[in-house]
Amino acid sequence: MRTGVIAKKVGMTRLFQEDGRHVPVTVLSLEDCQVVSHRTADRDGYFAVQLGAGEAKHKNVAKPQREQFAKADVGLKKQVAEFRVDGAEALVPVGATISAEHFIAGQMVDITGHTQGKGFAGAMKRWGFGGMRATHGVSISHRAHGSTGNRQDPGRVFKGKKMAGHMGDRQRTQQNLEIVRTDAERGLLFVKGSVPGAKNGWLLVRDSVKLRAPEGLPFPGAILEKKAPVADETPSVVEAAAEEAIVTEAVETDAPATEENKEG
Repeated sequence: MRTGVIAKKVGMTRLFQEDGRHVPVTVLSLEDCQVVSHRTADRDGYFAVQLGAGEAKHKNVAKPQREQFAKADVGLKKQVAEFRVDGAEALVPVGATISAEHFIAGQMVDITGHTQGKGFAGAMKRWGFGGMRATHGVSISHRAHGSTGNRQDPGRVFKGKKMAGHMGDRQRTQQNLEIVRTDAERGLLFVKGSVPGAKNGWLLVRDSVKLRAPEGLPFPGAILEKKAPVADETPSVVEAAAEEAIVTEAVETDAPATEENKEG
């Protein structure tokens, strides 16, 4: 079992296949998804990888977390999550940045997120109740949920009764979603269909637990290599001035002696 990633939901669009068919996809962005720390069996009793994503402000991060990020040599993270792995060989090095190539096209994944909140909703909208009659003595109760229990026995409302209340904003996991395409340069994942959550919401993307992983998956993960800084071939102003002074001095030294120099 490999580690997953933390992604942000960008929105939905569609991609065209080679045969002309279009596929509705959800675009997920990996924003500096880096390994913050490890959980080991010797110290914690299990193996896991703790990831951080996004960029947080200094004032919004507690001091213990700031010290943890500094120890891992990563920036301040807005979102942190933990992913269980099989063993020590599945641990990604601390400080490594996970690339979008961690997943491959055609692979199935499980995505966890918080559904969109709907606020306080009635029984008809929340549970699909049919409501009461529009006539025959019913007034101002057309969308009511009706009776909620029995008489003196049991004399109470059973737990779990479907009634009006808060709707949405629940953690849900959608399984067996297909990865249509990946873009490592921009750090994007294109997932077929819709995923739970609103735009700019954070999601956890893992390998599917019900289906066998395809061959060719990078293990323990696809790490984004840091690009070495390219040296600027253009000389700076100071270097150019120093070089010009050296050339001028050399020209004056090699100049032929004049009559005034000879008389002196």
